[in-house]
Amino acid sequence: MFDYKIVIPTAGKGSRLEGFSRYINKSLVTVAYKPIISHIIEKFPTDITIVVPLGYKKESVREYLQLAHPDREFQFIEIDKYEGEGTGLGYTLLSSKQYLQCPFIFCSNDTIVLEDIPNPDENWMGYAESEDNSQYRSVRIDGDKVYEICSKGATGDIKAYIGMAGIKNYEEFWEAMENGKNEGAYEIGESYGLRFLLEREIEAKPFTWFDTGNIDALQKTREYFRSEEEPNILEKDNEAIWFVNDMVIKYSTDSNFIKNRVKRADYLGNYVPRIISSSESMYTYKMVPGKIFSKAPKRFNFEYFLDWMDEFWEKKELSEEQHKQFKQICMTFYKEKTYQRVKAYFTRFEQIDTQEIINRQQIPKLYNILEKIDWDHISEGMPTAFHGDLHFENILINEQGRTPFTLLDWRQDFAGLIEYGDVYYDLAKLNHGLIISHELIGKDLYHVDRRLNIVNYDFLRKQSLVECENYFKEYLVMKGYELDRMEIITSLIFLNIAALHHYPYSMLLFYLGKSMLFNLIKEDYVASSNHWNGES
Repeated sequence: MFDYKIVIPTAGKGSRLEGFSRYINKSLVTVAYKPIISHIIEKFPTDITIVVPLGYKKESVREYLQLAHPDREFQFIEIDKYEGEGTGLGYTLLSSKQYLQCPFIFCSNDTIVLEDIPNPDENWMGYAESEDNSQYRSVRIDGDKVYEICSKGATGDIKAYIGMAGIKNYEEFWEAMENGKNEGAYEIGESYGLRFLLEREIEAKPFTWFDTGNIDALQKTREYFRSEEEPNILEKDNEAIWFVNDMVIKYSTDSNFIKNRVKRADYLGNYVPRIISSSESMYTYKMVPGKIFSKAPKRFNFEYFLDWMDEFWEKKELSEEQHKQFKQICMTFYKEKTYQRVKAYFTRFEQIDTQEIINRQQIPKLYNILEKIDWDHISEGMPTAFHGDLHFENILINEQGRTPFTLLDWRQDFAGLIEYGDVYYDLAKLNHGLIISHELIGKDLYHVDRRLNIVNYDFLRKQSLVECENYFKEYLVMKGYELDRMEIITSLIFLNIAALHHYPYSMLLFYLGKSMLFNLIKEDYVASSNHWNGES
């Protein structure tokens, strides 16, 4: 067997990806619900050692690889400098030199290919056809040999170098890199050393290449790998869900988020998957075979689901003191969090609170509307077990097992409470998912437009979800729940999540929440605001 290693540098910040790498290492950016680095790793045999230089967000990279690929051998190297003067890909590689004293394959952490990757039993460089070579280093080829390695911006008969190379003559490569420390090797990276192997011959290997190193390329790559069968998960900056090796891995930058999710899994028992391992920023469980509820949102399925949830939502008895504390917790969760999130929305999207005409209806300032809510009544929560993010994308119809459903992606707490929360929050979350379909939002089947203070929005709805919503209201009345309270909390949910999502979806959520809330309390608003005549 030919002995070699693989090196996948992950030390850099990935600045060309802008917001995508703000909270996460570039190698963990998601493509087809799997981090880019897993797409790379899965191209290689499991018995090959992978050297991973670490730097930016290093712990999350280490944690992910150990959780997602426990059958692999990794050698992690912490790079002391990965930004600023005197750093670069070449510096990272030279810092890893002692672990690469054998033939090895260099893989950029933003390169995905379809073909099998050859062993480094000869020197080779991967290339691809590209419409725009200006932002890539390139190679000139004669037959199947590379005869020149070009800098970015080269013109003529060139092929894009894809950031993947097999290095057989590693001793000469390292000698060139060492000698070139003051001549650009640090900044240029592996292609500096490869130039000194041209005399040894470098084979040119064609690949079907998908770049993920800049925003445009990443979006094109994601589109190529998109599948009709994939779940409808709306992306968040500081969270991710990955599906790797028949496992589900949840990631968050908030360690308390992960810790409480793991704790809550114990309380929720068989209603959720069993956590098999966790770290500071991730937890994992085995993939549960089944169908996401959103793929089969039929009324009869929904009726069965609500019947199944009746026992889950059984009211918990609290002492007088516990009930008093719970009411204050609900006040914090609903009122204080809403004001915080609304402020965050205005700050993030540089908006101001003002009277607006929304879908031809004159609506006052949001803060004026919020003042008219009977927060005391809203905060009279009903303590039960709770999921916390209950919508059809987080409900699995099981193919097998002891229970007909499995609940996914549960909330980590209810304003600090782990064991119980307000059932009305679960009900409102379920309702918000009946109104807004993640699947249709993911397909951009909505419109929102604002010009000065005139706002218009619209979004597509599935008839099956409308039918489920109609039954849901019947169910709530039948079970003795307060329909108006649930709907007000639904509108607050739209306002709360607006600050967390991307533009323009954020704007749709905000104005849907604002208009919905006003129409729910309009009579009380008008009655208590004798001056209201269309002015805020």
